[in-house]
Amino acid sequence: MRFVYYFHPVVSMNRKIIITIISIAVALGAIIAYQELAKPQRTIILNGAGASFPFPLIDKWISVYSQTKPNVQINYQSIGSGGGIRQHTEKTIDFGASDAPLNPEQASNAPNTLHIPFTIGGVAVVYNIPGIQKDLKFSGEVLADIFMARITKWNDPRLLALNPGVNLPDENIIVVHRSDGSGTTFVFTEYLSEVSQDWKTNIGKGTVVNWPAGLGGKGNEGVAGLVSQNPYSIGYVEFIYAKKNNIPWGYVKNAAGEYVEPSLESFKAAAAAAAVTLPRGDESWAEVSIIRNVVHNARAAGAYPITSFSYFLVYKDLKVLPNMDEDMARALVEFLWWTIHEGQNYSAELDYVPLPTNVVAHNEATIRMMTFDGKQLLRS
Repeated sequence: MRFVYYFHPVVSMNRKIIITIISIAVALGAIIAYQELAKPQRTIILNGAGASFPFPLIDKWISVYSQTKPNVQINYQSIGSGGGIRQHTEKTIDFGASDAPLNPEQASNAPNTLHIPFTIGGVAVVYNIPGIQKDLKFSGEVLADIFMARITKWNDPRLLALNPGVNLPDENIIVVHRSDGSGTTFVFTEYLSEVSQDWKTNIGKGTVVNWPAGLGGKGNEGVAGLVSQNPYSIGYVEFIYAKKNNIPWGYVKNAAGEYVEPSLESFKAAAAAAAVTLPRGDESWAEVSIIRNVVHNARAAGAYPITSFSYFLVYKDLKVLPNMDEDMARALVEFLWWTIHEGQNYSAELDYVPLPTNVVAHNEATIRMMTFDGKQLLRS
């Protein structure tokens, strides 16, 4: 028996219609996908402000990151740590930067702030003495007395004793300090407080202190400029500003009895010798100090004592910022993650110390805490 198959014309037509519909759907899907890919990405603008100490590094990061994420525009104002803390507290910026961790009062005014240490650098003692270009030596006690206006002449016997054979002039010392709220000031005055009981009792440490004498400059740039312009002056700046402006810097005595030059290597030695125990990112950081650990460590060979972290200050839940949305929050978290990983590759060329691996791991845990309206932001 033969079986003959017949194709009903209606069935055949239905199949053609179905195939046509599928083809149209696939084509439409491809068009929509292409349009989504071709659609320009939203430009996200993030604003930060604060410390001038790490500004050269942050500026480098922003330049490099913009090539990786061209739709993310990051602005950073170098206004000093005091200004960064104030604007962070007032919630007028997306992230702050400070060389000083928040003290208890500041932390209470900015609850749920996270500290993210993002680099390590050093404060150089710079001077302008015609004819003396390098190798001038200082002890902590002598520096404290200079900045308290107790040593007022360059040829003071105590300076001569530290620098035998150097023809120090019979000229008045012009002290230059920061006029703005400054993390560099915090680092320098924390050091002076650790090495001089008189300084600790009479002046103390802070982003702003009551200077007994001297000229005030705004930012590390301002102090570097004033020292460069005023013969027989002395000041303090983040090391890269001394190098960039070709200002002579001093060697500072450490607890091992060495006179140590500020450098990437001596900052690394200080960070290694400090062995700082870090709190959780959302706990108090007020007592974290590389300086305190190094200044009193007689085994810290090669360590430059005026060495410190710089910190990003961000809120744990970013929805507290009035102009923040979820896309911006995620972009900020991605930028912070990049800075503690790929961004560290640019540290050494600017004389900042790349973060040790344990600090990177610590920061990873902190960044994973960040949320927007309770929603975790880090996808990986």
